[in-house]
Amino acid sequence: MNQCTAVALLPPPAYADPGQSPEAGHVLCELGEGHAEDHAAMLWDQDGWPGSAVWVRWDAGDARLAPLPWCSVLDPRDADAACGLFAGHPAAHDWEVVDPTGAAITEELARLHPHLFR
Repeated sequence: MNQCTAVALLPPPAYADPGQSPEAGHVLCELGEGHAEDHAAMLWDQDGWPGSAVWVRWDAGDARLAPLPWCSVLDPRDADAACGLFAGHPAAHDWEVVDPTGAAITEELARLHPHLFR
């Protein structure tokens, strides 16, 4: 399943160190395409504590920050790796979601430098 292509522009933070000019930034939805709920992107994680990952969730006109616990479902191909999305996320787990841009870059690099992909 391909990754959702939704993008949101977040305003600059209201706080900044003196002499700095914070800028707006964009986020890409990390969920699989066709999900029924709000879009989501992880912004940062506070040392892996439960509920410490801060995600931005958005729809057509509203973006909000939400501290969410990690999904605990283990990757069937690697018992040491859990899903990199939040608990209760809609649609597929992260190992089932393919970033088409990343896949195209990897394919081109493998073609140009096959020795790196053995």
